[in-house]
Amino acid sequence: MNDNEIVSEEILEGLGISRPAYEEIQTIIGRLPSVDELSTLMAMWQSQGTRQGLLSWLKGQPHSVERHDYIESETEPQSKEIKEPRVKECLEIARSLFAKGSPTPPDDEAPFRHRGDAIYMVGDVSALFVNSDYGRKYLHLVDDPVRLDDDSECRFYLTMILDSLFDNGTLKSRCTVGRGGLFGTLTRCAWPSRLGFDILTCREVRLDAFLFGEEGVRFIVTLEEAQEDFFLVKLTEARVNCCFLGRVTKGRVLVDDMDFGDIQTYGLPN
Repeated sequence: MNDNEIVSEEILEGLGISRPAYEEIQTIIGRLPSVDELSTLMAMWQSQGTRQGLLSWLKGQPHSVERHDYIESETEPQSKEIKEPRVKECLEIARSLFAKGSPTPPDDEAPFRHRGDAIYMVGDVSALFVNSDYGRKYLHLVDDPVRLDDDSECRFYLTMILDSLFDNGTLKSRCTVGRGGLFGTLTRCAWPSRLGFDILTCREVRLDAFLFGEEGVRFIVTLEEAQEDFFLVKLTEARVNCCFLGRVTKGRVLVDDMDFGDIQTYGLPN
């Protein structure tokens, strides 16, 4: 019996819970839910109104993530638990951090080119956010308990692989994840061509760390759907991690199906 058979399909059907919603509940609480917990979550959803579908409502709930204490104030240092924001709160964070403007990629980077191209992040998903513009400027953190080292050997290795895939036409664009984290880099990649992006976030890490964390040695690349199998095979052979994010859009910015507006409303971090 596998994990998804612990609660039977009949019970889920009786509660009105789809399999994707059940899997999302597992992510939220960090383990398999009991029938009582499922019933409680359903009651919470129904009490808050069912204008929003159950799965969409669940995706807006805080997920089971490791919590840390951080230094809050420069004048009066003290420990503070930073609550994980929801997607709609990340919209306000993005508007605050990224002023309207014209972010230009460095000369050695290639911006997005075609609507519909697949977007991948190459490298490890960021689980940290304190050492970033978001941590310093939005949360006013002044002490980073974790020092991030940019592994130059790892960067060289990834750059060599991605340069080869770009030169042979597999990749249509590539940018280094840097200031502003994943969201800032996607903006920098999309803006020159007035294109946008539609992405889904990783449910296993904090939402703000995923979007705004600035951990090093990561890259954003785009490619045509026909090249995806070859691309994934080559990264597997090279033992390189990657994460599918979504697709290039005509000009809108969407995160977890929430509309963040037009790409031209964003720019470099303030």
